[in-house]
Amino acid sequence: MARILTTHALHPRASAMLAGAGELVVASAIDPATLAAEANDADIVIVRAPLPPQLFDGAKLLRAAIRHGAGLDMIPMEAAAAAGVLVANVPAVNARSVAEHVMFAALALLRNFRVVDRDLRAKGWLAGREHANANSELAGKTIGIVGLGAVGQAVGHIAAHGFDLKVVATTRSMQPAPDKVGFLSIDALVEQSDIIVLCCPLTPETRGLISRERIARMKPHALLINVSRGPVIDDDALIEALQKRRIGGAALDVFATQPLPSNHPYFGFDNVIITPHMAGITEESMMRMGVGAAGEALLVLANKLPVNLRNPEVVDHYRRRFPANL
Repeated sequence: MARILTTHALHPRASAMLAGAGELVVASAIDPATLAAEANDADIVIVRAPLPPQLFDGAKLLRAAIRHGAGLDMIPMEAAAAAGVLVANVPAVNARSVAEHVMFAALALLRNFRVVDRDLRAKGWLAGREHANANSELAGKTIGIVGLGAVGQAVGHIAAHGFDLKVVATTRSMQPAPDKVGFLSIDALVEQSDIIVLCCPLTPETRGLISRERIARMKPHALLINVSRGPVIDDDALIEALQKRRIGGAALDVFATQPLPSNHPYFGFDNVIITPHMAGITEESMMRMGVGAAGEALLVLANKLPVNLRNPEVVDHYRRRFPANL
């Protein structure tokens, strides 16, 4: 019987899909040593936590590492390739959830939600209302989107068609611009945007993309929203800009260090909204991601290649490991 290890519990619909395919096991912990040990006899690993490279050294039966979502930064691709393990993901299925989170965060910052809620609860009605004159509408502002993948396109669509925002974007692929989206360079985008949304993957090119110099180019009231990966931002530069009130605020869902330490400076700002890497997590997206990951696992267990195979160069090595397959 096949053994399917998942780093976290799956949506019930996904678990039901896998019930007849093998033994579904939830990892007892997600530290590197535990994951490596519990993957030793696994045929499939479904990934919602970073996998250590050494996991692939000992997992001689492992056929595939399947990302529960889109981003592949949790899977050490070189280690998987060296071991002849297929890597697949489930792209685009949480884009709507992330995009809705972006709009929620922008509205909360523009309406000073954190301090209004805090002061209303602690000091009373009039204290909460004191912030009202500083509130601002979303409509008519310019939103700049860095990265026009599924999430970036979903943000652009909601922003333009739902909130009457002017939408500009920068992207590494020179694809045709979606409806109501204009292209700008990254430097022009940070200069012209009232709201800057980071939706790009973490790559050598995007690491530190929002640098001290680019933060200095932002408008004094600009809002920075990060739903990509933490290292895209120079944290020290952003903290300094917030301390000196050079920008209007930030909403951060991802961080260079996760979990974010409880004494981190970001917690000290009234104009910073912090969420624990949950922009893409909703009931609906968890169902779609779980079902997608389970579907890919079933394909591999049926001796087929996954639909969203991300390392096709490994297939020959994989076939040598499992000669009866494919």
